[in-house]
Amino acid sequence: MMSRFLTFLIFALSAAGFVESRAWAQPYPSKPLKIVAPFPPGSTIDLSARLIGAKMSEKLGQPVIVENRVGAGGVIGATLVARAAADGYTLLFTTPSTHVIAFFFSKNLPYDPIKDFTPITAAMDSFQGLAVGTAVPVGSLQELVEYAKSNPGKLTYGSAGMGTEFHLAGELFKKAAGVDILHVPYKSAAQALPGTAAGQISMTFSTVSSQLPFMRSGKVRIVGILNTNRYPGLPDVPTIAEIVPAFDKPPAWQGFFGPAELPRPIVLRLNAEIKAALGTPDVRRTLDGNGQRAIANSPEEFSAMIKKGLEATGHAVKAAGIKVE
Repeated sequence: MMSRFLTFLIFALSAAGFVESRAWAQPYPSKPLKIVAPFPPGSTIDLSARLIGAKMSEKLGQPVIVENRVGAGGVIGATLVARAAADGYTLLFTTPSTHVIAFFFSKNLPYDPIKDFTPITAAMDSFQGLAVGTAVPVGSLQELVEYAKSNPGKLTYGSAGMGTEFHLAGELFKKAAGVDILHVPYKSAAQALPGTAAGQISMTFSTVSSQLPFMRSGKVRIVGILNTNRYPGLPDVPTIAEIVPAFDKPPAWQGFFGPAELPRPIVLRLNAEIKAALGTPDVRRTLDGNGQRAIANSPEEFSAMIKKGLEATGHAVKAAGIKVE
């Protein structure tokens, strides 16, 4: 009797183990993936997420859905992913706003940018610029600095929101140039630029790709490039550091994360598929046209980028005497 019971028990345990192993061995992905874009529809992050997500879907054989979860400079969307299941079906596509700059600008950040996420890969970086409305009587960055010094407190600058890289860029510009300009936060650069064009604010820090349509319609002037190199499409526009040598550009990557403890095989699969998407000719052409550059790397390299950005930004914030608003 005991022998038959042991035989039954061994069989039952073996069957349970078989079922469990079959469950764990399910191919990934077996259902749609969600990319959380923590900025509004039409933003650079949103458009890039949809571009890459469409290519990923072709290779993964599952729909890749982009969900915009907006607010608090991207923190709301990032928090959602930090609390999601670590199963590879909820990803975050974001900027340094959520993982570097919010660390210094948010008093009560609801997540740890290092411990609560799994870096998958950086995807791209972009050219960023300073666009000035035509209501401001300047034609160059040098003239803007001189005008701002002569009119302290008169000018305003818009950004994609409190604690974003463009907010930090504005504060670093103020400190480096020695000017007094008031920050006006918007929900996105897509809202700040029309405000600049309409004369509601004086200028906006944002991506060059978002500024070009307004420049071409004669509504703004792009007077400076935040990057260390000039934008090839506007070779006569100087970098800000050429005119204001003390200006130190904030980090400007866009990249993918999963929740903490994302299984290594899933991380590597996603890393490979994102890299493949960025390498396709049509995606390359789109990036080039938008003033963006693919910079896909390994999870370890991306993690190092984030840690380096935190260190550099901490030094910049302290040196500039920037306080949390």
